[in-house]
Amino acid sequence: MSTAWRVAEVVAAHEETATARTIRLRIPGLAGHLAGQHVDVRLTAPDGYQAVRSYSIASASGAGGLAPDEFELTVEELPDGEVSPYLVHGLAVGDQLEVRGPVGGWFVWRAGDDGPVQLIAGGSGVVPLMSMARAHAAAASAAPFRLLYSARTPMSVYYRDELMALGEETAPLHVDYVYTREAPAGWPVAAGRLTAEGLGALVLPAADAPRFYLCGSTPFVEAVSGWLVDAGHDPDRIRTERYGGIGGAA
Repeated sequence: MSTAWRVAEVVAAHEETATARTIRLRIPGLAGHLAGQHVDVRLTAPDGYQAVRSYSIASASGAGGLAPDEFELTVEELPDGEVSPYLVHGLAVGDQLEVRGPVGGWFVWRAGDDGPVQLIAGGSGVVPLMSMARAHAAAASAAPFRLLYSARTPMSVYYRDELMALGEETAPLHVDYVYTREAPAGWPVAAGRLTAEGLGALVLPAADAPRFYLCGSTPFVEAVSGWLVDAGHDPDRIRTERYGGIGGAA
């Protein structure tokens, strides 16, 4: 982990959804990162005003065609944001950003972890969990991996094609979707918020002693983590991260 600010160059970018963009950055000398870590991004205005935001890393270190000194962020634009509108619409390949990190050592998954894992994402909270899913596939890990992804509509889902492909890997990722506002045509369940009952049917059972990685808005995280404990899951095996600092503020 580096606590110093360094210069990162934008080497690629693409649209993830109508309001989200994935940005590939390079920091010379960066020696990789752990799945689930984040970085701080600092922007400085001409008058000297500075804004700092934290964003989860979406990529797996050295995987997916990235060099060890490269990583990707997926940024969701917030209508009243100071930083995210620029990152989503204004940043261009060749531009530079001030970056600090990677940061974090608790909300991470390591390839040596062989126990079953249940990932639970609310909206853009899928970003650090995607890093874990990619790292799991790159390591050809035998650890059972499952993702429950709550999204507003099919069009708001990040990484849809890749998530489908990960289900066919040697180390497969099983993905379940919950759509809160609009479900795809023919979807077997009506659109609506995740419930305690629905959660129980879509996650690994307590008997399997899975480790949970849960990321989303504060109300989502608090509700889901409470339901998991009520269902008999060990609170010490539930790791959470919230919007507002990591992966979403802006």
